Formats: sequence, structure tokens, C-alpha cells
Amino acid sequence: MTAEIYRDAWGVPHLRAGSALELAHAQGRVTAEDRAWQLEVERHRSQGTSAAFLGAESVSWDRLARQARLDDTARGCFAALEERDPETAAWIVAYTDGVNAGLAEGARRAPEFAATGLAPGRWEPWSPLGVWLATHILFAGFPAKLWREEVVRRLGADAVNLFAMDGPGTAGSNGWLVSGERTVTGQAVIAGDPHRFIEAPGVYQQIRLACPEFDVVGIAVPGVPGIAHFAHTGTVAWAITNAMADYHDLYRERLRSAAGGAVEALDPDGVWRTATRHVERVEVAGGAPVEVEVVETARGPVVIGGVDAGEAVSLRYPPRVTHDLGFGALLPLLRARRVADVDRAFDTWAEPVNVVQAADTEGGLLHRVAGRVPVRAEANRVRIVPAWESGHEWTGWHAMPYGTVEDGLAVMANQRGPSTPLGIEFAPPHRAARIRQLLDRESKLRATDMAALHMDTHLASAAPLLERLASLDLSGPAAGLRDRLLRWDRHMDADSTVAAEYARMRSAVVRRLAAHPSLAVLSDPPDYPDVFLPWLALIPRVGLALENLLKARDLYGIDRDAVVREAVEEVAAEQEAGTGAAGSVGSAGRTWGDTHRLAPWRALPDTPNTPNTPNAPNTPNALDTSNPSNPAYAEPGLSGDNDCVLCTSSVPGLTDLSVRGPAARYVWDLADRDASLWVVPFGADGVPGTEHHRDQLPLWLSGELAPVTTDWKTLKKEQGE
Repeated sequence: MTAEIYRDAWGVPHLRAGSALELAHAQGRVTAEDRAWQLEVERHRSQGTSAAFLGAESVSWDRLARQARLDDTARGCFAALEERDPETAAWIVAYTDGVNAGLAEGARRAPEFAATGLAPGRWEPWSPLGVWLATHILFAGFPAKLWREEVVRRLGADAVNLFAMDGPGTAGSNGWLVSGERTVTGQAVIAGDPHRFIEAPGVYQQIRLACPEFDVVGIAVPGVPGIAHFAHTGTVAWAITNAMADYHDLYRERLRSAAGGAVEALDPDGVWRTATRHVERVEVAGGAPVEVEVVETARGPVVIGGVDAGEAVSLRYPPRVTHDLGFGALLPLLRARRVADVDRAFDTWAEPVNVVQAADTEGGLLHRVAGRVPVRAEANRVRIVPAWESGHEWTGWHAMPYGTVEDGLAVMANQRGPSTPLGIEFAPPHRAARIRQLLDRESKLRATDMAALHMDTHLASAAPLLERLASLDLSGPAAGLRDRLLRWDRHMDADSTVAAEYARMRSAVVRRLAAHPSLAVLSDPPDYPDVFLPWLALIPRVGLALENLLKARDLYGIDRDAVVREAVEEVAAEQEAGTGAAGSVGSAGRTWGDTHRLAPWRALPDTPNTPNTPNAPNTPNALDTSNPSNPAYAEPGLSGDNDCVLCTSSVPGLTDLSVRGPAARYVWDLADRDASLWVVPFGADGVPGTEHHRDQLPLWLSGELAPVTTDWKTLKKEQGE
């Protein structure tokens, strides 16, 4: 049969074909027609060619992509896949053929192509692997090792974990599994929401893929075939959260020039050996091209410095070593019928390292870690290690741990859990503890109960700051502000004036701590590529680690009670005067939602920074919450905050704007797939101004979820291929 394309009421594509290959072609084609601009941006980012049409702001990312050899790694992984798993390789080729078939129509629909002069290019068989790699290269958080190195250099070895938020990450998730013994139907429910940088169009694509072998609904990554992360096959469902594992290493290299323009690196056995070297050219829209030196040692590609620089740092990451991204799991996941099938499929998973939760209609449950984490010295996991010293080699791969389901529940929110032996920094336990607390309020749960959990705004991490505030002897307006904050229910609701007051006081504390001479030595980052600077910015680091900094026994002699006193007096005085920092935003009467607004990233020329960095965008204009002309003020105000279950992240001390939050929400009901629910921040169509470009935003803001519909008779047939 030819592939058929149906749409539900929200424009979500439901695809039906006679074979898995035909279906992959249809998935590629419909994705290209719906999201051509997004696909081409991601392909160019994986190749390090995005500055050619996005301009100078994208040069730093393109430099990293070239130096880390992302495209070359994707090619190598696909070549190895062809040898190891020709069926999956052919399936990926069918997908890219579909993308190429749909790009012309997609580019005709998308105004960004005409605005930038970009012509749609050609997708190669390895392009989906490059997109996946570029999307996840920073997930392991290796730039955090650069920060720890700076902390040790400036403050000493005892401070290496001082700024752990217990850690600033690039992405996280909430995920919970409720077994049948805890539900009204007797069948399991899986729910959650991945937290990523909010992009327009969204980073996730709702889709259904059906052929004689399988019929799966789920949330895919545009540019990648199948459904890796969140899916329901009818008899088994699964979802993932970021395991917060550490599996990328940084090595400080000793390089020297050799005859004929060659480069040599000093290896642990004391021998200088030839490293590969060549120069690539990054084209820049509106500017001069930039030459990039690409050097690779036995450890990996050099991503900081080079032969003639003061230092050189190489990156070692598993797919570069093994030529495997784990794509061999994708078809087996689609074909899964039971938890055991999902478990076997994830045995072959590589990157990123995730915690998987799954359940099936026969009562099977799964809670495990999946991915590839190297066995190596503890020092590798914490800081940059010297490449010329022995003892830092990779010696094997960790066995992936399994978690438990306790009292019918398994909750993961990036906290310490089954992946603890594999990581260094994890999220605080607050989100996970709150989810379990809310689930335990009912003896029997329904799928429809899960939406309220998604939207919970309780901020447990406020406790250390409020406890210090309670101990202060204050008078006048400052005492009144203190009393309001101590009566506050600690919910970061958009319409709450007290939540806004708390956020302003918290930011004032963060700025004062960062300005203290004991910590201000960290305010001048080393001369590293711009793409790493968000990990090295002091104010965001203080803001994200504030709970630990306030609870530490000693903080380099800083009088934290005095800091809190000055902060609350500052905020109270500004309220009395009717002003806020740098303007009127945040003055008395303002609510949290007035400044805590959605700030999605769009790939357009001269857009500040790029996604996939901890605090992107990080330029002052992009994050200026005191400026009502900021484009973010056209977006809605939000409830939630960093450590709420509704994790709409701000950057305390820098901005109230939210650049990261739930990139999707889902509820998989094993009793009835059509009772499942989902939503994304914007919509199914990536083209601005179309019916389904932003039609799910009201649902996402209010916490409502759209129904998953699988009855073909209720869907609208669009066309056949």
C-alpha cells in the first residue's frame, strides 16, 4: 500500500503504510513538510555550517561542531551501522529519502528560507545521526568540568563541589510510573515531562506510526526516525529522564609542531605521536569567513585551544570511540510488545544516558538506566585530567543499573537514584519528593490525575533562604516584607505577588554573594570558546547553587545573614519607592508572571547564542526583564520555577525569563491508549501563522492535555504518498 497521512484535531500526523520502510519514508516526508526550517537548521548545526545563514552569533557553535567532529562521527556511526545492522541502516535511508522528497514543499511553506536566502539542501543517510549527536553532545555536561577546574584554581581543591546544586544541567525531566496496584483500572500509568530549552518550533514532535508490524504513538525528535524517548504501542509504553551520568572526559594535551606542518601529542608512555590536523573554513553571513583548526589526538578531538595556544583540551566521548549512537534500538522499540522487549532494545542504547521507565498490559514493569558510560579513574569524572599521565584511560564500560518500584511507584526527576554510581552532580531531590508526596495522597489514581502533578508549583528549595530570613531582627518595610514571605505558601504561581517578592529577594542575595570578594574572583572566566561561557558565568552558578551555598557550614567568611538582610532591605526600599532594579518591573503589586515569562529560542539571523547551553540565550538584551520592549513580553507569564515540579527555569540574579521548561507533557494509560494524553508548548506545525503552529500553547499554559486519538475513522485523511 502507499503511505497514508491522517491528521487529528490538533494537526498531529498519523501515518499508515504497508511496511516499516514505507512508513519511515512517510515520517521523513511529513516532518520535512511540517518543519523544513527546523530540520535544515539542525542539519546545518550538526555540520557546523549554521553561521553561513544565521550569522556571527552561530560561529562559536559551528566551531565546536567542527572541532568535535560531529559530522565525521555521525558518518562513522552510520558506516558501522550498515555493517552491524543493515536493516536499521536501510530504514534510516528511507527516512532521509522522505525528508529529501518533502523539503521543497516544506521550504515553500516556511518563510524563513526566503528571509535568509537559504536553499534547502540534501540529507545524507548519516544526517539523522548528526542531528541526534548535535542535540545531545552537551547532555553529559562536560563543560561543568571547566567550571570545577576554575573553582579549584581560584578557591582551592576543597571547593570543587561547592557550587553543586546537587548541578546545573542542560536538560532534565520529570517521570513517574504508577503500577496497576495503585490505579483505578488496575493497569499502569506512565507520565512526565522532559525539560529542555523551549524552541519555536518545539524540539519534540507528536506522531503516530502504523504499519502491519506495529502501531505506535509517541513524541519523536524531528530529524530522527522512529520514536526513541516517549511512546505507547498499545500493549507497552515507555518514557525516559536524563540519568545525569558523566560519560564525556576532558584531557589537557601537550601539543607541539613537527616537520611538514604536522602536530604531535605527548602520550602517557612518554612518546610524542602524530595527531591529525587540518583546517576548515566556516562561512559567516554578513561577515568574513573564519578558519578553524581541527586537531585530534589519541584521546579525542581538541575543542579548546590548539597547537599555538596557551593550552589545548581534548574531548573523549563514546560515539567517537565506539562508532555507535544506539540507533540499533529504534526499530526494536517500535516492535516492542512487552516490557522485556523494551528492556532488550535499551540494552543496545548508547547516548544520551537515560533512566527508562516502562510498563505493559500484563503487569510488567521496568526501571533501569540505559546507555554507555566508560570505566575510568574518579578524577576523569570531576575535572580536566592530564593526557600525558597514565591512569586516565578508559578501561571498559559500566553495567547499567536497575532501579526498583516501591509501593507501586517509581519517580525520577534527575535526582540521585539508580544512576548515582555513574554521575557527579544530580538535581536536588525536591521535585522527586514532591511528586511522590502528591501521588501518595490517593490510594487509587487515574490517568486524568496526572495533569495536576505536572503543574505543581511548590518550591521546597526556598527553605534555607526563608530560614535565614526568619532569624533576622528587622524593622519597618523590611519587617513587613519578611512577615509576608514567612506566611507565604511557597508556591511560585504566576498571579502571586509574594512569589515575585521572593524571587526579587533571592536575586538580590545571589548578586550580593557573587559580588563578595571571596567569590568574585570567579567572575572573570578563562579565554575559552563562547559556547562554553554559560557554564563559567558566576551569577548563574551562584543562583543555581544557592541552596547549597546558604546551607554550607562556612562560605569563605561571608556573613550570609548580613547578605540576606541587605537584600530584603533593598527590595523593601524599592517597593516603598515604587521602583525595581533598573526600572519599574518587579515593584510593589507586580506578580511573578509579570517577569517570569516564556522566552523561546528561534533560529533566526543574529539571534543571541544558541540552545543546548545552560542559560541560553545569555546576552544582556535577551534576558533584560526590566525592559518592557523585550520581545519576551509578547509571550505569556508562567507559574513554576527551577525546583518546582512545574520546572519553568529562571536564572536567579540574572533574569526571571524562562528559557527552559517542559518541552512536552505526556500521560500513557496502559488500560486504554485512547485515554492517554499529551501536549507540546506550541503546536504540530512548524510554519508561523498556520492553524496548528501555536494552537496547543493555551493548553500547555493552563496544564490541560490533548487527548491521544487512534481511531482512524475519527481522523482526517490528508493524502497518500
